[in-house]
Amino acid sequence: MEAFTYSNARQNLSKLLDIAMKRGEVRIRRRDGTSFIIKPEDRRSSKSPLDIKGIEVKGVGTNDILKAIKDGRKEY
Repeated sequence: MEAFTYSNARQNLSKLLDIAMKRGEVRIRRRDGTSFIIKPEDRRSSKSPLDIKGIEVKGVGTNDILKAIKDGRKEY
């Protein structure tokens, strides 16, 4: 993992982000010894939880699905 000082990271932020994208993460170390890791966001986690793969259903059409929804909403 590549390490940068705080000052160097500030001056080369674009380069630092490119390296993090290629190598997975980059460490930034402050003068007082504390360090931080910069890494790209997991792209899978940025998707909506409602973004799911569809399924193929044979013999069921749009009208069948709409009828089932309407029937489910009827008050008895």
